[in-house]
Amino acid sequence: MIDRLMATLRLWFAPQRMRAEGSTPDYRFSLANERTFLAWIRTALALVAGGIAVDQFLTGLSWGVRTTISVAVLACGALCAFRAVNHWMRCERAMRRGEDLPVSRFPVLLATATAIAALLVLGAVVLGAGR
Repeated sequence: MIDRLMATLRLWFAPQRMRAEGSTPDYRFSLANERTFLAWIRTALALVAGGIAVDQFLTGLSWGVRTTISVAVLACGALCAFRAVNHWMRCERAMRRGEDLPVSRFPVLLATATAIAALLVLGAVVLGAGR
């Protein structure tokens, strides 16, 4: 398992190694994969901005509530960024090998975590936590 993790991390930081995997796919598919990666990065950036916004602008909430929500949203942003590069690499590898594209539960997990964070903020604002 450690060897597999290290091999994956090497591909993250040395993507030219991907050329050793199978054959080069149609460039349109690689570019579509890159656009998907960029969409995930935009999502990660939006989550980071949201985490900062919760901390900076919801000052009516108690420190603990505000910090908990902010840290949760920021962690989701970091996780989303790491997931983006991992998914890009897995899809690129699958295309080069002629395999099915990988499936992932991450979109549902991210949507659920985002909904929970939104509900926490909503509840805290409506209930006036910390007033």
